[in-house]
Amino acid sequence: QVQLVESGGGLVQAGGSLRLSCAASGRTVSSYAVGWFRQAPGKERAFVAVISANARITQYADSVKGRFTISRDNAKNTVYLQMNNRQPEETAVYYCASESRSASSRLTYSDSRAYDNWGQGTQVTVSS
Repeated sequence: QVQLVESGGGLVQAGGSLRLSCAASGRTVSSYAVGWFRQAPGKERAFVAVISANARITQYADSVKGRFTISRDNAKNTVYLQMNNRQPEETAVYYCASESRSASSRLTYSDSRAYDNWGQGTQVTVSS
């Protein structure tokens, strides 16, 4: 069982930048895709970005394309989310998750059901 721990959250002004980290322990996630999701107050958890195990493939939600960058350092068993030009409506708890090998192959990586290990989340607040 892998444990994921997010860090790097906090308060940032609109237009500012922040980098989140997702550190894995218990087992390596180097052979798993890892995704980032966020959940704003009163809203459902939403897909943000995903990176393949070998980092060759990344996908982003349309709302963050061009502003967010997902990356990974498999030697450190860590995945990052660089967030630039933050917007106040992006205030949320940000979660990372590793893919599930038992989930249906019909699920896309933007579907939270494609993941089976989740971190506890880190709060990001964007002030206007």
